[in-house]
Amino acid sequence: MDIRGRDFFADFQEIVQSLRNGSQLRVIFLEARDDVLVRRFESVRRPHPLQGDGTILDGIDAERTRLRAVRESCDMVIDTSDLNIHQLATTISERFAAEDAAGVHVTVMSFGFKYGLPTDVDMVADVRFLPNPFWVPELRSHTGQDPEVRDFVLAQQGALEFIEHYSLALAPVLAGYQRENKRHATIAIGCTGGKHRSVTMARELAHRIEDLPGVAISLKNRDLGRE
Repeated sequence: MDIRGRDFFADFQEIVQSLRNGSQLRVIFLEARDDVLVRRFESVRRPHPLQGDGTILDGIDAERTRLRAVRESCDMVIDTSDLNIHQLATTISERFAAEDAAGVHVTVMSFGFKYGLPTDVDMVADVRFLPNPFWVPELRSHTGQDPEVRDFVLAQQGALEFIEHYSLALAPVLAGYQRENKRHATIAIGCTGGKHRSVTMARELAHRIEDLPGVAISLKNRDLGRE
């Protein structure tokens, strides 16, 4: 369904609740960034159904407003901005496959703040308080996946303390997600460019929470490889 099914929205919550009674149901909400949606509409040379005499962005804003309650009630939100149709199919398959093996599937994602905050995340942590390996000439061309960068980042004051305390803080949160039947969660770790600090810290966090009861872990580096 989409925004063109206007008469359906008045009964959406009631219909979903009736479907949940006695059956397993997952409602997926697909979204994308404004700039991506504008390009998609322009590529097919169609107006947005809600733009009227305004712009495509006006239509997108109206759609987001109208769908806000629907989005908040969904079980899974997937940002398709950087996904082609095959990657989207893989993402959905992976998420549903994980439901058989874990109470909550957690994606730990590194990202760069200069490329914007991820839109489909539950929690965001900022590790820009750590010195940036970018300014160390021999580390600049490396990434947080390399031992040299990892050792440098974890040796900085506060790095290990942050990971240890954050891991402990997440344990009751992820347990609560399972009690509330929240099957998917995304934890984002950000630094400036998403290449050094966030990559190292996301990997360390994933290692520390992967053994929590009922938790399955995926690791994603959103901006690794971007210039």
